[in-house]
Amino acid sequence: MKANWENEKVSLFKNLLLAGVAAASLSGMAYAANDMSPEAVAERTMPVGSVYTAADLEGIIDTAAAGGDSGEPAEPRSGEAVYNAACSACHGTGAAGAPVKGDAAAWGPRVDKGRDTLLSHALNGFNAMPARGACGNCSDEEIANAVDYMLDAI
Repeated sequence: MKANWENEKVSLFKNLLLAGVAAASLSGMAYAANDMSPEAVAERTMPVGSVYTAADLEGIIDTAAAGGDSGEPAEPRSGEAVYNAACSACHGTGAAGAPVKGDAAAWGPRVDKGRDTLLSHALNGFNAMPARGACGNCSDEEIANAVDYMLDAI
């Protein structure tokens, strides 16, 4: 009986030793796979956000087109540009009862009221259309350009 117990202790010891060697090997491989170079550590621990300076953004933003540092205002956007950015969602599809650009029958009664009335509706909103057609950064001149662009299509 004692010999049997001795064999079990040896077998248990071998199994524990084998498990310990396997665990040490795996943890060593995991450590080796983890890049601990200063560059890798710096990249993993850098802040989420960054502050950009004007020098960082040079060439990305055209300050002249945005009316930046030149001291002169930017050129107003064309009617087509404003239409594509703000008006086409409704006036391209007829959403919320908006007359579709180029549909003379739908625009007829509106045109009969005159351009000034159409411009007033575009600037101040009318029925389902929000003021400025939801183009909050459009100037009055740009809204007028968009109105003229749509009127020229009929």
